[in-house]
Amino acid sequence: MNLLIIGTVFPEPASSAAGSRMMQLIALFRSHSWNITFASAATDSEFMVDLSAFGLDKITIGLNSSSFDEFVKGLQPDVVLFDRFMIEEQFGWRVAEACPDAMRILDTEDLHCLRAARQLAFKQKRRFEIVDLLQEEVAKREIASILRCDLSLIISPFEMELLRDVFKIDPALLHYIPFMLDKITEAETATWSSFEARKGFVSIGNFLHAPNWNAVLFLKEEIWPLIRKQLPEAELKVYGAYASQKVNVLHAPAEGFHIMGRAASAKEVIGNAKVLLAPLRFGAGIKGKLTDAMECGTPGVTTAIGTEGMHDTMEWSGMIADNAAEFAAAAVKLYTHRESWQQAQENGINIINAIYPKEELGEKLMLRIATVKQDLKQHRLQNFTGAMLMHHTISGTKYMSKWIEAKNKNV
Repeated sequence: MNLLIIGTVFPEPASSAAGSRMMQLIALFRSHSWNITFASAATDSEFMVDLSAFGLDKITIGLNSSSFDEFVKGLQPDVVLFDRFMIEEQFGWRVAEACPDAMRILDTEDLHCLRAARQLAFKQKRRFEIVDLLQEEVAKREIASILRCDLSLIISPFEMELLRDVFKIDPALLHYIPFMLDKITEAETATWSSFEARKGFVSIGNFLHAPNWNAVLFLKEEIWPLIRKQLPEAELKVYGAYASQKVNVLHAPAEGFHIMGRAASAKEVIGNAKVLLAPLRFGAGIKGKLTDAMECGTPGVTTAIGTEGMHDTMEWSGMIADNAAEFAAAAVKLYTHRESWQQAQENGINIINAIYPKEELGEKLMLRIATVKQDLKQHRLQNFTGAMLMHHTISGTKYMSKWIEAKNKNV
């Protein structure tokens, strides 16, 4: 099978959970001997992974350019994977015209419309309601993209339910696939630092991601002063890629609040800490920082938003709190009570091994792709709404794109 992945950016697994997720998918497809070309209109980054080391061809493509049409016609992929709905909007119609027999898959990463609606409700200082989604412009774009594709990869069971029950998406178009992780073995847990050997709190997340930046502000302004009052010698180290000046000005060593910037190894800094703090007040999907913590044996405190879709009915790997006072109290308890900490660590092992098993999840996805690909024509006939949306997208977006291309040539 020949796979074309069109990325928003070239993957940076050390910078974000989205980059790690993409590399998990790549590893799965490579394990089945697929030939993979990774294309993006983004510029190269010093932190992007060396795709050639994984056996991939790396291609830089242009936006609003017919050169892509010639490129994809020559490549003739069997499957095309779009990294987020914005990429499908830009290139989906071109793939449909140039390679009509190619299966089109959308990797949503998370539901952007859910994150946007929650963020707006937070800014307006009100409770998020499901009806907010139905008024969200991003939702109209994102749901249209899902309908135009043959299959969409959904990372959270909560988002699966939302798509089925609220947006009435046919389950035949959706596939639940969370992070694919190695199971935690006893040999691995034997290498973890003990409760007594660890010290300090840690928080981590790409600062360009609005939920992460908001969480850092929540920590600095409301939560950390309460923790520090009860634990005056405690230290918090905040890591994240792409720290700007507004982030760095929060650095306050005298208060035990340290802005550390990019971590060379997220798991190393998480594994050295006693407790992870992730006070996320809005967002979507599932959280890489929280699975990283469980893989390191580091219990954490987060919010209901943080744990959404991550642990089914299993006991959480730490504590859950949604206001500053309760969050701080939970953090102090987890930091000072050995038995609570050890139980939380054990819960994390159970969650990773039960919900994120790499082999089982990978095989289910490959079987689903093969099934859809085998009878792609019939699959599309049953998705009339998607066909209708693609027809109008080609009629509208196509000529707008061609107008932009012509305009650029005349500049």
